[in-house]
Amino acid sequence: MTTPIRTELSVADIVPFGQPLPGRDSRYGFYALTLEKPEWKSWQPGQFIMLRPSEGRGRMLARPFPICRVTSQSLVLFFEVSDPGTEELSRLKSGDGVIVWGPLGNGFVMDSERPALLLAYGSGIAPFAGYADMHPAPERLSMVFGHRAPNSCYPTDAMASRMYMEDVLDRTEKEREMFRRSMLSKLEECGEAGGVCLACGPMWFMSWVWENAGRLGVPAQLALSSRISCGIGACLGCSTLTSSHWPDEACAGLPVQTCTSGPVFWASEIDLSEYAAERSS
Repeated sequence: MTTPIRTELSVADIVPFGQPLPGRDSRYGFYALTLEKPEWKSWQPGQFIMLRPSEGRGRMLARPFPICRVTSQSLVLFFEVSDPGTEELSRLKSGDGVIVWGPLGNGFVMDSERPALLLAYGSGIAPFAGYADMHPAPERLSMVFGHRAPNSCYPTDAMASRMYMEDVLDRTEKEREMFRRSMLSKLEECGEAGGVCLACGPMWFMSWVWENAGRLGVPAQLALSSRISCGIGACLGCSTLTSSHWPDEACAGLPVQTCTSGPVFWASEIDLSEYAAERSS
């Protein structure tokens, strides 16, 4: 794993996605934030960074963001405006400075010899942009992507050109049922082909993938990025319960911090039954 570093980077660009939100002073709901490239030796899709504006540029505390992609010249993040902190982030301009700490955590497996099914919901699509870029055999990749906002709000174009993608709206119960059926069908195909499932999204979605991948016997990795808060294991707010299959027998069945032990976990090594119960209630 690459040793994380703290560095100040300049904003190269910030691009809104979709349409301005009603009543938000022409502000958008989704943004791609492009920073100058950090001096990392390597990184893995699924890892995250902690980011905040530089001193004197705002009041936002450092917060986690999954790495969307890293190019030869830049680090790209994709985020949804959901609170005052991300609202402040959306107002950054070219040349502004930000403090970045990373790359943090572990990432997804990448195997050119077996198929990979990518399951994403909403902003959970972010780490799969870099995954599609880096995968040595993108013809072995397929994705089912569910979302409520219009398709134009998400960075899907480049990904769709690299792999097979099903894009499913989730605004009604009928659409959600179609989304579930599509994911189940692809999970079954993935299992029959000896593939692996990779998923990222909100916890209700992750618990659904955890439950059904386990039921079908499909190896799965889950990025629980949405649970992370402090990013260094200090707040204990992102604890995830391990299963009896956790590699460290002394910790099996006990909670571990998502930010320091994840954010990517093998589904068989954690227990998300609590969230599955909440989802079905």
